[in-house]
Amino acid sequence: MQMTLETLGHLERRLHVALPKAQIEEEIQKRLAQLAKTAKIPGFRPGKVPLKMVAQQYGPQVRSDVISDTVQSSLNDAIREQNLRVAGYPRIEPKQDVAEDEFGFSAVFEVYPEIKLGDMATVTITRPVVEVGAGDVDRTIDILRKQRARYEPVTRPAKEGDRALVDFTGTIDGLEFQGGQARDFAITLGEGKMLPAFETALTGMSPGEAKTFSLTFPDDYHGREVAGKQAQFVMTLKSLSEPHLPPVDVEFAKNFGIASGSVDELRAEIAANLSVELRRKIEGALKEQVMRALLTTSQLVIPKSLVELETQGLRERAIAELKNRGVKTEELDLTAEVFRPQAEERVAFSLVLNEVVRQHGLQARPEQIRTLVEEAAQSFEQPEAVIRWHYEQPDRLNEYEVRAVERNVIDWALQRAQVNDQPTEFSALMEPAAT
Repeated sequence: MQMTLETLGHLERRLHVALPKAQIEEEIQKRLAQLAKTAKIPGFRPGKVPLKMVAQQYGPQVRSDVISDTVQSSLNDAIREQNLRVAGYPRIEPKQDVAEDEFGFSAVFEVYPEIKLGDMATVTITRPVVEVGAGDVDRTIDILRKQRARYEPVTRPAKEGDRALVDFTGTIDGLEFQGGQARDFAITLGEGKMLPAFETALTGMSPGEAKTFSLTFPDDYHGREVAGKQAQFVMTLKSLSEPHLPPVDVEFAKNFGIASGSVDELRAEIAANLSVELRRKIEGALKEQVMRALLTTSQLVIPKSLVELETQGLRERAIAELKNRGVKTEELDLTAEVFRPQAEERVAFSLVLNEVVRQHGLQARPEQIRTLVEEAAQSFEQPEAVIRWHYEQPDRLNEYEVRAVERNVIDWALQRAQVNDQPTEFSALMEPAAT
């Protein structure tokens, strides 16, 4: 096999490969002979079909398979021999200027870039310092009480916290629009699931009352056909009910898995769960800062092929998720360009992260992965069963391996960067996660 490597750009390469045609013909004949042993052709017993007839019936497909396999295997050999790190998938091109007794092709691809990591000593990282307090536990219990609230009908005007059942019809320029009508639609005032102007119009209405009002959809509203436009709504409040929260007592504690019914045990468990959430939130804040710092201080050229693959993946996942929610994606602007900036950043993050891990030996250790699995399993009724399930198939540990690597990188960065500890309220740190 002969090969030559051509540099087309900073990362782009073209690899020319040529090999004897006889090698391909020999493999074709070998496969046809194997096929003849099992081929079934009317008029012949299995294994007795003449090789010529086997070649007539199966030859084109066998030739295509052999050429495809030969290209792949010889390309892999050439890449290995040239010590290339290929990014993305090579584009195969036929090669015409070869000797008559040779078969040739070219592969065009990008290679992974050389990455110059920045100096983390020049970076300042803000680390939130937070403790879970009694007030945080109280707020969580209030949320749990609202989840178990009992609603009873009322005839007074609607206010925040009430559950309303409404009919409404919306029009724009006198015409109804998709999603602008509903019957027996349930709304809990104050949850923020409807536009603020809609909830404002509903507040103060009494059961049986009808109202006409206008609102303007935000310019960035997810429905492009109504974004930025003013709509007129006719709404009828059919019924209204108010919440009655359960007392925090033995029965309440038992409903949330505390067998003894101890409210103190419930509070302790809530505090422990909040501490786990808090740690994840802090890790997320540190990860964002560390990765941003690594990216802005490092020097690299991002392979276009990897960006294209990531763009395609982001777009496909977004469309699938929206379809699962019942959204008609054809009405949305979901071209590849929408996802390209995010794809470029994700690819750059991945390349820089992998380089840091490679240079500084920050790979995940088995005991780190085990610790993360055990932490996750504690939120289930049978932690040991959950742990065993994860270890039954290695690919179930992939997520935890990634998290362990990220923790290693964060710890490595914090040892080198300038770290400012910033006292922060629990609610201030956790609030963005709930929006």
